[in-house]
Amino acid sequence: MKKPLGERLVEEDVITQQQLDAALQRQRSRGGRLGQNLCALGFLEEKKLQATFRKPPDCPQTVEDTGLDLFFIADLVLKHTLFLGDFTLAELIDRVKLPAHIMDQAVEELRREHFIKVKGASLYSKSSYQYSITEPGIRRASALLDVSRYVGPAPVSLDDYRDMVDLQTVRSLLVSQERVQQVFSHLVVSDRLLHRLGPALSSGKEIFLYGPPGNGKTSIAETIAELMPGGIYMPYALLVRGEIINIYDPVNHHAMDMENGSGTYDERWLQVRRPVVIAGGELTLRTLDLDFNPITKYYEAPLQVKSNNGVFIIDDFGRQHVDPQLLLNRWMVPLDRRIDFLTLHTGMKFEIPFDNLVIFSTNIEPHELVDEAFLRRIHYKFKVDYPTVEQFENIFRQVCQCNGIVFDESVFTYLMDQFYRRLDIPYSACHPQDMVEHILADASYHGYPPEMTRESIAAAWEDYFVRI
Repeated sequence: MKKPLGERLVEEDVITQQQLDAALQRQRSRGGRLGQNLCALGFLEEKKLQATFRKPPDCPQTVEDTGLDLFFIADLVLKHTLFLGDFTLAELIDRVKLPAHIMDQAVEELRREHFIKVKGASLYSKSSYQYSITEPGIRRASALLDVSRYVGPAPVSLDDYRDMVDLQTVRSLLVSQERVQQVFSHLVVSDRLLHRLGPALSSGKEIFLYGPPGNGKTSIAETIAELMPGGIYMPYALLVRGEIINIYDPVNHHAMDMENGSGTYDERWLQVRRPVVIAGGELTLRTLDLDFNPITKYYEAPLQVKSNNGVFIIDDFGRQHVDPQLLLNRWMVPLDRRIDFLTLHTGMKFEIPFDNLVIFSTNIEPHELVDEAFLRRIHYKFKVDYPTVEQFENIFRQVCQCNGIVFDESVFTYLMDQFYRRLDIPYSACHPQDMVEHILADASYHGYPPEMTRESIAAAWEDYFVRI
């Protein structure tokens, strides 16, 4: 059973029970998160609060602390030895990520079974022993690979994973107005939208972005991800009812240098930036379930698990190859209860945390996609509309500056009068970048410096738009 943040802080002597009661009273009357109220009352500094959420996993002192069985560890070690040939204890530790005193027990177990042997030593200590796998060990390792070809760091238990996800929850993040303004400074976004977006981000609840295409919904969603501070601890893999689920994915996860020295934390976890996973038209119901590989015989975690403690962006929602309503039905329980249920290929179900800041982005009107029951579960819904004339000009200026082109106000006026207003075409935020790219490509091909002229703008328009 998960312990509330307040109880954990009291148990760790970070705050007193009286301070917790006062903060809870303030939260009931003024809203906000518990951490925000503790900081506002002066009971806790923001840095200390955030440090609580970034506490590294403790290094296991016993086999029981790992949540694994000694025989499971020994079997995993034996599979590693099959690929190593001759090896030392240090080489095994580097691969399996368990501390020396636990690895030593696993190695001794394999020696007793005559699966490995000591080949030699440069010193009299065990750390200098050179081991090699025996013929019985090769047969045993080959049989283990037929059951599962996972040969990586030792997995962590599901209970330990739940505790860590709960500790690092996205709902613990403190997002200030100044930080929102700073992160969004490179985008031309209305003050009204930023004013409404800030509280939504601070709440950690789901966001639905909708509006006409090409006006920055995806850019806004990706910028929101930049607000995620610091890193989290993520396991390489999970062990669930004897099955291994791979979580760490170098494509979606960016490893960071660990803040603690070797041996002071559980190295089965690595520190990564808060994940940002983006799924577009390729999203299907299957990608939200465990992916069992019949050849390797272990699982790959679904996208929502890989994005735990981070941001999950559903881009171009409604353009998937599956009925949107089916996808929405799949999200009902996770969005409501912050948990998900996954099924092993054996048919056994298990509960796993769902701790994502979910952002839906679509250019289809919400009422055409979702029913009232689902919209009720999305607390924040923002329309990202066409920019105003002033905003459109600001975007054009920024794009020209970024590409080393001098912005010509007279040419911009010509563009607006001759094309946009005459043809009654709305100003889309993506148009400046797209037209400038046409100017750059044309200049590069013909060998002259790119310029914003009437001729270059007219040519870009003719190439880009259907109506001229």
